[in-house]
This record gives sequence, structure tokens and C-alpha cells, in this order.
Amino acid sequence: MISHHHRLLRLTWTLVAGLSAALPALAQDATPSADPAEFSACLARLKGTPAFSAVSGATFAQATTGLAPDPSVLVLLNRQPEFTTPVWDYLAMLDDAERVQDGRAAFAKWRSTLQKIEQQTDVPAAVVTGVWGVESNFGQNLGGRPLVQSLATLSCFGRRQGYFRGEFAAALRILQEGHIPADKLTGSWAGAFGQTQFMPSTFFANAVDFDGDGRRDIVDSVPDALASTAKFMQNAGWRPGQPWGFEVRLPPGFDTSGASRKNKQPIAAWRRAGLTLAGGQPLPDDLPSAGLMIPAAGGPAFLVGRNFDALYRYNASENYALAIAHLADLIAEPAAPIAFVTPWPTDDPGLSRAENRELQTLLLARGHDIGAADGLIGAKTREAIQAEQQRLGMKADGRAGQKLLAALRRRE
Repeated sequence: MISHHHRLLRLTWTLVAGLSAALPALAQDATPSADPAEFSACLARLKGTPAFSAVSGATFAQATTGLAPDPSVLVLLNRQPEFTTPVWDYLAMLDDAERVQDGRAAFAKWRSTLQKIEQQTDVPAAVVTGVWGVESNFGQNLGGRPLVQSLATLSCFGRRQGYFRGEFAAALRILQEGHIPADKLTGSWAGAFGQTQFMPSTFFANAVDFDGDGRRDIVDSVPDALASTAKFMQNAGWRPGQPWGFEVRLPPGFDTSGASRKNKQPIAAWRRAGLTLAGGQPLPDDLPSAGLMIPAAGGPAFLVGRNFDALYRYNASENYALAIAHLADLIAEPAAPIAFVTPWPTDDPGLSRAENRELQTLLLARGHDIGAADGLIGAKTREAIQAEQQRLGMKADGRAGQKLLAALRRRE
């Protein structure tokens, strides 16, 4: 089970890495102090504590001798989100046509391995592929921060030092046992690493050696990473043969005040209440009970079961779990449309990564120094968006949406 702190940090990492890619820009903020002398003294104290009892002195010394703290991780630990990401923006980037296409290609390439994993764990291959796509874009974005440096810094400075010390010790055990070479043990600022972004403690609880080479390598071995992800889902309570849930249509005047994925009722009860699938068909029988989840009032509604809860265990965000679930469906069903039947309650939908790249190209053409048009909206791009919004008489909130893109297109 992922701890509460782990869940919050994983959610922060998903939002930062997947939606803003703003780590370099964030690191320019006022950096908290991380005194090297204090850091060395802290490491010396940690070496003999119970949390590090399974780490040999040689391993500890090899990993920490000459190690300097990284104060930039403290900026990320303390930073408050600049704005709340609407669900339609979140899903527009995580479940865009590009990722669906890449997901189907990855699914086809690793079909044999995924089928073997599904046979052993009963976790659908498309679900495992969906996690892979959302966590690292199918291995393309693993994060480049040295885990030992990040976790050692977080163990000695800032909040949640106790939590990070456990993860630091687990990272050293990974090195000690030879699962991952030191130069490959890199990832997010908070310590998540590998193809599907495990924390070190999660590694020991769930990682498996699926390719049979004697190492649990979730960085360079795709089979190990995918099988480990399935093992996590299995341990999180995945129920074979059940869907995660489905989009539903609510009857006119339906009272949604008690809507919650936790408030599960038998499917028969939802039928009696007048709910159907989004297309009007009767609710299926392959989900014994479900809770009603409405991510945004007036938008799509979903009945979600225990397998949605397992996805939620991976990262404590309903939007995150919905992104994985929907991506898995799109990978498994080539004819499925990306959009849900019920539209999101906005007149300014979010942008896909391709549309973000187009937006950035238009901003560059207008003289904004935002770097490469990479499709990831960081601090410089948001500043340029605000400037253009002000010039156009729009709300200057720095948000990339369809209205701004359309306005800039018209002014090419």
C-alpha cells in the first residue's frame, strides 16, 4: 500500500511532469537553505539509525561520500500549485490522440509479454499499458534527478523527513542488492523512478524479475516494469473479470448530492434509479457494485467499482485514475472515441499536446522567449500566454485553452 505522503507526492509529480514540465523554471524560485556542513552531519547521524539497519556501511559510504545536497528539491517540496488544473485540461493532455496512438503501438510491440503478465496476474494488459503511458509516456520521460541526492536532501531538510528517510534507505538497498546501477537510479524530485514511477519502498513491495535475469530492473527492463505494475494492481485489490467502471447517463432531475465513488451500491439499485450507460443501453452485469463519480458538475458521470479504487491506490487522484482507465479503454478498443459522450461543462476545452505545441509556435512567432515548442506548458509559456491574453482582452490567467489558440490562429 502506498503511504499518504507517497500519494500526495506522486500526485504532485504527475501534475508537474505531465502537465507543466516546469521543473527548471520552478527551481529559479528563492531556494531554501541546505547547508553542506549540516547535510554531512545529518548523514552521519542517519547512518546508525534503525531505518538504515539493512544498509551496509560500505553501501552507505559509497553512495554518500562527497555527496552535496540539492536545494532545488526543497523548492518543489514547499511550492503550492499556482492554479487548480480543471479535469478537462488534465485529460486533454494525458489522453490525447498522440498518446493513444503511442499506446496502441506499445501494446502491439509488447503484446506477447503483456499477455503473459495478464495470464499470471489477471490484470488486463491494456490497464498496465495505460499506467505506463500516464506515468512515463511509455518510457520516454523517466525523470533525470539522482534519487540518492534528492532523497538524502529531503531526509535532512524540509518537511516529511521521516518519510523520506525510509525512501532513502530503500533506495540504498536497491543499489546494495544490485537491482539498478547507480547511474540509472534517477527519477522525479520526490524519488519516483522507472518506467512506471515506483517509489523505492513500492519497489520492494511490488517489483518482480519477469525477464529472469536475476534483477528487478524497472528502469531498463520493460518486462520487469510492466509485470511489477501488474503486481501492484494485484496487491491493490484488482478484481479479475470486472471493468473499472463506465460512463453513465443520469435520469432527469436525479439527485447527485450523495455522489461519491466510495458510496457503492449494487448495480441493480442504480438501474432502479434510472441510470443507463451513456449511450442509453442498460447497465451491464459485470460490475457487482459501484459508486457514482462526477468529476465536474454538469459533466460526464461514471459508475466506478473496486478496480477503479485499485487505480486510485497508484496515485490518490480520481482524475489520475480516470485518465488511466480511459486510456486503457482507448488502447484496447481502436474504434472508441477519445471524447466522453457527455461533454465537459466548459466553453473553453483544454488542449492536446499537439495543440500546445502549435500554441507555443504561435507564441514564438510573436517574439516570446519560451524555449522550444515541446507541448509542455511551463512558467515561461504561461507568462507569454498571460501577455497575449491581456493584449486580446481575455482573462489573463495563463491557461492554455481552445479560445486562446483560436484567437492566435486568426492573427497569423
